[in-house]
Amino acid sequence: MLGIKIQKIVLSVLAMSMFLSPVLTHAESTGTGSTAARQAADQKAALAKKAAAQQKAAEEKQKAAQPTETEALGVEAPKKTDEK
Repeated sequence: MLGIKIQKIVLSVLAMSMFLSPVLTHAESTGTGSTAARQAADQKAALAKKAAAQQKAAEEKQKAAQPTETEALGVEAPKKTDEK
């Protein structure tokens, strides 16, 4: 009697796993992943890009504000003339 009950339980477990395995396989292969994690990664990348652009703009502004060598020495830069 005990052997028959165990066989029924084993068959039930096998049948359930057989029916659920295509669903589990399909769920794993869709690759949906965590939407929140993807959005957080996108936001982090956008912030890094924005910070890099701001740093580049600040460096260009600082470079434009620095005097050239001739200005620092108090020497006037030579004027270009159109000679033909």
